[in-house]
Amino acid sequence: MTVGKSTGIAWCDHTFNPWWGCFKISPGCKHCYAATFDKRVGGDNWTPDGPRRFFGDKHWNDPIRWDREAAAAGVRRRVFCASMADVFEDRRDLDEHRHRLWALIDKTPHLDWLLLTKRPDVMRRLWPWPTAPKNVWAGTTMEDQERADARADDLLNVPAVVHFASVEPMIGPVSLWAMLAGKLRDESLAALESPPLPGLTWVIAGAESGHGARPAQVAWYRTLRDECAAAGVPFLLKQAIDPQAADTPITLGAGSWRKGKGAGALIELPYLDGVQHASFPEVPRG
Repeated sequence: MTVGKSTGIAWCDHTFNPWWGCFKISPGCKHCYAATFDKRVGGDNWTPDGPRRFFGDKHWNDPIRWDREAAAAGVRRRVFCASMADVFEDRRDLDEHRHRLWALIDKTPHLDWLLLTKRPDVMRRLWPWPTAPKNVWAGTTMEDQERADARADDLLNVPAVVHFASVEPMIGPVSLWAMLAGKLRDESLAALESPPLPGLTWVIAGAESGHGARPAQVAWYRTLRDECAAAGVPFLLKQAIDPQAADTPITLGAGSWRKGKGAGALIELPYLDGVQHASFPEVPRG
């Protein structure tokens, strides 16, 4: 598990955690990999009032170095914040660390910060930027339709250059049509009502992993793929359970890889119906 280093997460280049710790608030949290890892290493950071693990200046200097390296290479790097916390956990004792994070983000203009939360209502209230900063993407987890419907409005009212949905772990069918931006491109979906919100600009989907993982159905992925294609919104299928069978719609291919062994093995960046879906939004830099 990375704390503030390069990462194996397919949709980012680095992860950064201003602290470790959180607590479970919705069905998608049931098999939280971060809570499991924390427990494995002897932590006690996954209760509402429990301690949070904080880090020193060396850790906080990592993004400064990443930003410098990105600038020298003439590229942008994506930073997932946070893999071992929710930076919008509503605790006042975390405010000073949040303020330090906001300042760090402002100091690293060559990094795109992907702030992902299960608490978009708190994100909306604590969001520090009155206008959309060019290097901050706002996202929320939408693991099932109930959470998608409940969380979309708060997310879409946060001023950000990218609003993204992480449908991961995907534990039920989800339609995001009402939340997608763009114009219809697929006439076969023309009967769908035009999206009422100039909303989501990126969608990630993926299966749950780990012990006791709840399986996602291929039809669920196809729904999101087709809705995103119709709306002109980039879609990234991060991972799926390896069917380990012939003649299956989920397959390995160039740029994908298998993680784990046996019945619970995953394919990272899998091919769905013979096509890999690993698209990212284009952000105007003007």
